[in-house]
Amino acid sequence: MKLLKRAAGLALAALLASQVPALAQQKVLRIAMTASDVPITTGAPNNGFEGMRFLGYPVFEGLVLWDLTHTDRLATLRPGLAERYEQDPADPKRWIFHLRRGVKFHDGTDFNADAVIWNLDRLFKNDSPQFEPQGSGTARARVTIMGGYQKIDDHTVAISSTRPASYFPYMVVYLLMTSPQSWEAAGRDWSRTAAAPAGTGPFRLTRFVPRQSAELSKNEGYWDRARVPKLDRILLLPIPDANARLAALRSGQVDWVEVPPPDSLPSLRQAGFNVTTGSYPHIWPWFLQQAGTTPFSDVRTRQGLNYCVDRAGLVQLLNGTAEPSVGWLKATDPAFGTPTHRYTFDPARGRALLAEAGYTAANPLRFKVMISTSGSGQMLPLPMNEFLQQNLKEACGVQVEFEVAEWNTLLTATRSPPGAPVLNGSVSLNPSSPSSDASIMVRYFTRGAFAPNGFNWQQWTDPGFDTAIAAVEAAKTPAEAQTALAAAHTRLVDNPPWLYIVHDLNPRAMSRRVRGFIGAQSWFLDLVQLDLQ
Repeated sequence: MKLLKRAAGLALAALLASQVPALAQQKVLRIAMTASDVPITTGAPNNGFEGMRFLGYPVFEGLVLWDLTHTDRLATLRPGLAERYEQDPADPKRWIFHLRRGVKFHDGTDFNADAVIWNLDRLFKNDSPQFEPQGSGTARARVTIMGGYQKIDDHTVAISSTRPASYFPYMVVYLLMTSPQSWEAAGRDWSRTAAAPAGTGPFRLTRFVPRQSAELSKNEGYWDRARVPKLDRILLLPIPDANARLAALRSGQVDWVEVPPPDSLPSLRQAGFNVTTGSYPHIWPWFLQQAGTTPFSDVRTRQGLNYCVDRAGLVQLLNGTAEPSVGWLKATDPAFGTPTHRYTFDPARGRALLAEAGYTAANPLRFKVMISTSGSGQMLPLPMNEFLQQNLKEACGVQVEFEVAEWNTLLTATRSPPGAPVLNGSVSLNPSSPSSDASIMVRYFTRGAFAPNGFNWQQWTDPGFDTAIAAVEAAKTPAEAQTALAAAHTRLVDNPPWLYIVHDLNPRAMSRRVRGFIGAQSWFLDLVQLDLQ
């Protein structure tokens, strides 16, 4: 392992040394990601939301975008490639998007309604010439209620959902536009398109080396003149090992690291690095499979496990870079609701509930969890899961086995049906999850979102939740939506589909040279505002 880390360090040093002349003349921000590979560069990035953070929105854009200008509240939406949009008053399932005029892709071609339809066919029409299977899988899992779409005129399109949904724009935000001409120029081959894609974003991809690096350069002709980047380039480096990321930061090989080791934060601050943490909509759970004859088909098993977790001890292990989770939302969220259960570390209550479900010292609960070595929002999954394994055994006699996988393998498992070979007998998964809005709740917990059509991998159902979600979808005011969300979340706590563990506080560390960082309450970042001193 030490030799592998040393080899990785030498490779990074060689890569950066090759860039020294350019680095000296330009403002180049070097970022160490948690990913083990460069996310897909065709406009449908993998590697979870870290992929969207660094090789999604900076290069490609959607009809709507995130507003990342505030730190005091959850990020909301703003107009993107559509300058405005509205729900059709005659048909609440239909949304009209009025496209921005004068926008060019990085290859100089026009963004228009034809490009939008081409991209939607690319993701949702299996027999289209430009169909992109991997991107389609990601898009369909995020937009679980896509209906139809049509061109109204050169600057207007309509997109329909399968049912009325007040939150539908929060799904559309994940559909990014890439240039049809870039695919044609690459011989209609997505693997070749990945080397020279063309979006409309403030940065363009100018160099890409699989498993090594991706280089983004300023788009001088960006359509929003007030948001032309201050940086000349961003160099993205996949470094999945937290200690390797830390070493790269300390040695000056990178300027910014995602998720530094928690025990390094005091010394980093003392050495003059900027360390940021902050609340954002994220949860680190175990999904609990309920299809078939798994132990989790009994709600008492799931409730019991939630009383067996020493969340405070895990937060201490993470040096305060997380907070205990007792539901999908944080307990302080206005939509948390009024559940009967308030999960604390109560082993006696946990053992009693497990015993009611048939699991005792003589017949302990045993199951396998698929976990990752690193990844987007995963924090430090190996030591965290080892802590939980010991905690559950000591507190409640639960015996947990792990299936350790690479992050993208875990994401593939999340989109796979129960019993799929990739699971290798796992009846629980440990991917991190966003919790930013109602659309996320829909694709993780509704009946129509069973894998591969969404992320309800556990195949959890609850009639009370379904009723509440229907009320959210039909809500005419924010107050109505909030009340219905609280009712839905109450069911997620009292009839838990997951083992709720912690909410991440999104730590990252960066050189004092980095300026303009805005810690929005979002998975995503505004890279346009960043500068180097």
